[in-house]
Amino acid sequence: MAHFAKLGINGKVIAVHVVNNSDILNGSGVEDESVGQQFLERLHGWPQSMWIQTSYNTDSGAHSLGGTPLRGNYAGLGMVYDEDNNIFRTKQPYASWTLNTTTAQWESPTPYPADDKLYSWNESTKAWDEDVVA
Repeated sequence: MAHFAKLGINGKVIAVHVVNNSDILNGSGVEDESVGQQFLERLHGWPQSMWIQTSYNTDSGAHSLGGTPLRGNYAGLGMVYDEDNNIFRTKQPYASWTLNTTTAQWESPTPYPADDKLYSWNESTKAWDEDVVA
């Protein structure tokens, strides 16, 4: 099965649709994203430019079955299609965090501590604060 994200304003994912692989084959019998986009436009009336193929098996820039990852992450509701980087990503969690376009994930300026404690990001100090449980 093929999956396509339906995009709204500013590339926001507003739905994900499943399409039979047979509905995205071109005249040569090869899967083709543009054929899937045309199929979805005919079916739903939404312009084909607003349908972007996504892979159920792609997460953080890797394909879970060892295949080629597609667009960084599987598209989910509320995610954004970043056209410049050709990836699906979440909204930036903090102003100081940067986007790693290889993993399609946001990264803090300092890594999360490597111990068994829980931490929360403090944007004003740009550091991880240990969560204190009373």
